Amino acid sequence: MSALLDVRNLVKDFPGAGGWFGRASSVRAVDDVSFSVEAGETFGLVGESGSGKTTTGRCLLRLIEPTSGDIRIKDMDVRALSSGDLRRARRHFQIIFQDPYSSLNPRMRVGTIVREPLDIHKIGTADERAARVQQLFDLVGLDPEATRKYPHEFSGGQRQRIGIARALALEPSLVVCDEPVSALDVSVQAQVVNLLLDLQQRLGLTYLFIAHDLRLVRQICNRVAVMYRGRLVEVATAEELFTSPAHPYTQALLSAMPRLQPGQKLERIPYDGANFKPMPLREVSKGHFAAV
Repeated sequence: MSALLDVRNLVKDFPGAGGWFGRASSVRAVDDVSFSVEAGETFGLVGESGSGKTTTGRCLLRLIEPTSGDIRIKDMDVRALSSGDLRRARRHFQIIFQDPYSSLNPRMRVGTIVREPLDIHKIGTADERAARVQQLFDLVGLDPEATRKYPHEFSGGQRQRIGIARALALEPSLVVCDEPVSALDVSVQAQVVNLLLDLQQRLGLTYLFIAHDLRLVRQICNRVAVMYRGRLVEVATAEELFTSPAHPYTQALLSAMPRLQPGQKLERIPYDGANFKPMPLREVSKGHFAAV
């Protein structure tokens, strides 16, 4: 496999409230983050709320502008692309948003929502676009005859399938999945996850999977990166990370996972954030990196 996504020294600062004497302050949400994602793999990005996971994912696609760093997708220098080139390049990388309720325009029919990327990129004739929308609905397990309905006429799981269909309309290589099942009922989460895995196999997709559900990440991801306070503190294969965590924060995070065995005692490992010191990743074993 070869690296489809390569990120080096990514930084994102957000402006904060003015300080003393009117001096502007800033908040560093992503701090010197570097990693790569191989073609065809599912790379997990985990951490507590506010750790910088979603900001990282959106910076990669330039949905928000990074402050500094290098981002390469399919050998394209994403930060160097002009607005026109970026629009054309977005055929290759798409995102599935967390909330299927707010990510779909309630005033548009769902067929129009899924067709919109094809219209923007002027792909095919009107008849070919309509046929492609029908194909996409069938691909994600929805009735192709439902394209004239509005988002409110669908359940949460069905809306997320529509969001997936929209993301796949342009046949991207990389899909950023930003907590794609966390807003769904538990009863349908597994169905959507299984759909994503099936589509990956059928279409050769590469996923950057942002999540806080550690059991799900262990189940579906090849490799996992752990974020804390905007920095990566550990990167390893899923099996290595969950069986031999090296960073104290990772150990604390994994200790909070619910146990499936009845009566099994949950032994929490505390982590004092006051002791956190930003350190570079180093290889602690083959393919296993930790900031220790």
